[in-house]
Amino acid sequence: MQGAGVDRDGVAVVVGASGGIGAALADQVRARGRFRAVIGLSRPGLDLTDEGSIARAAQRVADAGTPTLVIVATGLLHGPGVEPEKALRALDPAAMTTAFAVNAIGPALILKHFAPLLPKDRRAVFAVLSAKVGSVSDNRLGGWHSYRASKAALNQIVRTAAVELCRSHPQAVCAAFHPGTVATRLSERFAKTGLQVLEPAEAATALLDAIGRLTPDDSGGFLDRFGAPIPW
Repeated sequence: MQGAGVDRDGVAVVVGASGGIGAALADQVRARGRFRAVIGLSRPGLDLTDEGSIARAAQRVADAGTPTLVIVATGLLHGPGVEPEKALRALDPAAMTTAFAVNAIGPALILKHFAPLLPKDRRAVFAVLSAKVGSVSDNRLGGWHSYRASKAALNQIVRTAAVELCRSHPQAVCAAFHPGTVATRLSERFAKTGLQVLEPAEAATALLDAIGRLTPDDSGGFLDRFGAPIPW
């Protein structure tokens, strides 16, 4: 990664490596050749709704080496029984539970099991893909209640984890990123005409460059793909 140097002793981990942007991130991390190994995790080996599978995946990573880069590239906007709501009358408790399970609770459990594996004596980055629609102050359109709220919850989890992590891992960075609107299955139905839609490789390049520039002062931040702050 640009600015991060080469970590031949470290392992990079991409959670959600079977998705569009996750696959692009894993491919580019491998191509940049900065790490001893790059491990891609996705279902069925790791299920965000199954803590046991997350713990087992963390053990597999620990057996492979010390992770110095963990990227969580997961998210749920729509799927079986889940659609972005246009109005309050569309709220469904089961769909909301699923959104929070994937978008907030799952990444929190990855932090629980993977953050302790980060080295305490050198730089490490834990990056989570969030979404700009999770910004409370930027919300002027309404709608998408479950997705917005679950991403806002994710941002708070990242912020809180960063406070704790800095005490035990002073050189670590824990941050949330908005990758932009990327041409993936998550966004293809909702990309508006005139909106800049990025190819996964383009978004991955910008994200990895921004991750490479992070310092401990950036920990707990909510950033765009270039590393610029997004309002909470």
